[in-house]
Amino acid sequence: MTCGACTSAVEGGFSGLDGILRFSISLLAERAVISHDPAKVSSEKIVEIIDDRGFDAKILSTHFDLSDRSSTSSTAQFKIFGNPDAAAAQNIEETLLALPGVSSAKLSLSSSRLTVNHQPSVTGLRAIVDSVEKLGYNALVADNDDNNAQLESLAKTREIQEWGRAFKISLSFAIPVFFIGMVFPMVIPILDFGGLEIIQGLFLGDIICLVLTIPIQFGIGRRFYKSAYKSVKHGSPTMDVLVVLGTSAAFFFSVFAMMVSLCFPPHTRPKTIFDTSTMLITFITLGRWLENRAKGQTSKALSRLMSLAPSMATIYADPIAAEKAAEAWDAADDSEESKTASEGNATEEKVIPTELIQVGDIVVIRPGDKIPADGMIVRGETYADESMVTGEAMPVQKRKGSAVIGGTVNGHGRVDFRVTRAGRDTQLSQIVKLVQDAQTTRAPIQKLADTLAGYFVPTILFLGLLTFTIWMVLSHALKDPPAIFLQEESGGKLMVCVKLCISVIVFACPCALGLATPTAVMVGTGIGAENGILIKGGAALERTTKITQVVLDKTGTITYGKMRVASANLVAVWQDNEWRRRLWWTIVGLAEMGSEHPIGKALLEAARSELGIEAEGPIDGSIGDFRAAVGKGISAVIEPHTSAERNRYNVLIGNVRFLSENSVKVPENAVAASEEINSRASRSKSSSAGTTNIFIAIDGKYAGHLCLSDTIKDGAIAAISVLHRMGIKTAIVTGDQRSTALAVASLVGIPAENVYAGVSPDQKQEIIRQIQAQQGECVAMVGDGINDSPALATADVGIAMASGTDVAMEAADVVLMRPNDLMDIPVALNLSRSIFRRIKLNLAWACLYNIVGLPFAMGIFLPLGLHLHPMAAGAAMACSSVSVVVSSLLLKFWKRPQWMDDALLTEGRKGDGVVRKRGRGWGVLGGLAMSARDAASGLWGAKSKKEEGYVPLDTLDRADS
Repeated sequence: MTCGACTSAVEGGFSGLDGILRFSISLLAERAVISHDPAKVSSEKIVEIIDDRGFDAKILSTHFDLSDRSSTSSTAQFKIFGNPDAAAAQNIEETLLALPGVSSAKLSLSSSRLTVNHQPSVTGLRAIVDSVEKLGYNALVADNDDNNAQLESLAKTREIQEWGRAFKISLSFAIPVFFIGMVFPMVIPILDFGGLEIIQGLFLGDIICLVLTIPIQFGIGRRFYKSAYKSVKHGSPTMDVLVVLGTSAAFFFSVFAMMVSLCFPPHTRPKTIFDTSTMLITFITLGRWLENRAKGQTSKALSRLMSLAPSMATIYADPIAAEKAAEAWDAADDSEESKTASEGNATEEKVIPTELIQVGDIVVIRPGDKIPADGMIVRGETYADESMVTGEAMPVQKRKGSAVIGGTVNGHGRVDFRVTRAGRDTQLSQIVKLVQDAQTTRAPIQKLADTLAGYFVPTILFLGLLTFTIWMVLSHALKDPPAIFLQEESGGKLMVCVKLCISVIVFACPCALGLATPTAVMVGTGIGAENGILIKGGAALERTTKITQVVLDKTGTITYGKMRVASANLVAVWQDNEWRRRLWWTIVGLAEMGSEHPIGKALLEAARSELGIEAEGPIDGSIGDFRAAVGKGISAVIEPHTSAERNRYNVLIGNVRFLSENSVKVPENAVAASEEINSRASRSKSSSAGTTNIFIAIDGKYAGHLCLSDTIKDGAIAAISVLHRMGIKTAIVTGDQRSTALAVASLVGIPAENVYAGVSPDQKQEIIRQIQAQQGECVAMVGDGINDSPALATADVGIAMASGTDVAMEAADVVLMRPNDLMDIPVALNLSRSIFRRIKLNLAWACLYNIVGLPFAMGIFLPLGLHLHPMAAGAAMACSSVSVVVSSLLLKFWKRPQWMDDALLTEGRKGDGVVRKRGRGWGVLGGLAMSARDAASGLWGAKSKKEEGYVPLDTLDRADS
């Protein structure tokens, strides 16, 4: 495929076809994603339809919709080697169905592809491969082969080789034709042997040119004829139609002239233009070669992402023994005795293909190794380079319990980690899929360009015919036509008109118009992915450029979302003695057992601390009748096991409104004290912006409240300042009390009138609608929680933090891989604007190219002696596509604006904080890099624990935002 007309031709084959549910296609990746009903349209039929449209196609992978099955199910495909027959295929299927967790297995004998639906947590890919190999056949995970095919497709390896070979062959034939037809007669007449007459009316030069032109016209040009025929057959002519018509007109006109000279007197040497045909095809193949070389560069970022995972990995043969050895490992004791004792029987290792890694495997990572899957460190300490996945420039320290990301690079230490996500479930695979999907989603502006490209070819054919007709009439009607019609070397009036017609047909190229958008989107989204900014397609990209207001969730977005209990205020009856105080904390801790909410986790952590229980340790007691009121609080019946006497307590934990709705009166002095703290903090210039209060009632009576605090993210103030400088308004929407929200807004620089506090998740969505409707703003919503997903989906552009929930990231249009770097919000907007400016520049250039060049090709300036020779038109056509692709490649030089880094630097100086400019890459000695960062921290002055400053987190008015 070369342009939008090609994609439209393919898409037209599926338009209105029963059984096709969704169709999206990427021009540059040459990849289509088709959702279909296999009962109505088979995969083989899809390939046949595409082939009938003039394009080669093959199935990369097939995935089944498992929405009606267990959410833990997965479908995997394998290539089976060994030519199994029908009986063997049945044996393989029955063997696999006997494995636990395998619900279906089907082997296609025609394609030797085995499709298995299984539960990865029960039976992994390695177990399936082992079972097949025990039956005497070899199995290879098909996804790995598909990735290699996609990498070749993205790099345009095959196309570059084919067009390069075609150009060299064309050039070797075209040069002699060009010299015989033009150079010798016009420049070196002494060498002109073409006028030698073999028989009457047949000349040596014409015969040689004809013989040399045929291999180019019908050998190299065969693909053009084939593609043109199929596109015309289906009523969607492409650029190849123009190529075929232009070159065929030159070739057959020359053959016709030779026949006339041979058959009719005076048998003079005819005016042939074989050189036009050969040089046109040569220029076109050169253009396609250069274009594909440039296209291959546009997908470098995606190719690099796909190549990050290593091909092989080292695992322990016995993961259970390895896990036990890791538990016995002591980081502080690095002696040989400690190592020997901890390793035990877990030292047996084996090397396997990365795609066969399963959840639960213990993987060995040595210094400099690439990490093959997502997991958690169980032994060892190191630094990891995560720059290619998250964009984080500095190496990240990893120790026991730290999470590692597949595709990142280990530093100087040896570590073992337990696999938590493998294969298509890893973060890297999800990023690759997201970028691939983004590049198959067309922007509205691209749809307009593709529509224009669809009408382009018929319009150009009409203009070519019109040019020929008008000049034929004028050249004979005018008493004094342009000089070119009277010059003998021009070949006469008919020859000039034919050349003008060919110039029009060949010069105009819809490819540049069709490439303007997808090349910029592919380069831009790839650059974004390298910088930790994932933009989900052209449509999201276009909407992002129109943003006028950014609405931010507070907890987890502006603040870190990691709160702690700063103070506890128990009523007197619960402080009578130590036993009562411990009972109070036991009740609170039991109520929050198993909570995933940040506030619940903080309360549970505080309860464990007060009771002297280690982290993750259980609290004696039971919980029943648990109920969560979204955005308000929780209620439960608690039975502590603190004595032989078992008493049950009805507990309420939440905000003031929640307790009031349950007929519990909260003392006014408790509420007033909290609001006074927030008011005092908002007036100060420190980062301490008050507290968030959680109120507790036991057995229908107020029992006390807890004050929680959180920290504003580094760079939050600078990010808001940069957004304002870009002309973008900002707002906060939170379920927290208004005094807390105002304190945070005051600190980061958001106007008080743009603070929406005390709202539920549904109200967040309604606020977004109000801003869009009443204020006419184009709104971006930034959030990270499940309860942000409705607002993210409602906003014109949803921006999710990668640390948030999968639901939020699914609903978002943009995902930021560095959740603690709010500066990525304005950076994402800046990148989107840069990409869209490049798209508009490309479209303007493509249109201007044709608008300015066509009049020359049509001969409008012939009276001034200016015209475009067909060969020059062919060269210009080749340059148009290449120039657009090269223009898009200039996006590779995009960098985060310096003034944004300056804003961060300014905030760092004001806050005596550490500022790290974003860069790329780091040395092998990660420890040295970290030492350098620490030295820089010392120069600026580090925050003391006392001055660190906390801001309040939401109350339970929000459930997860």
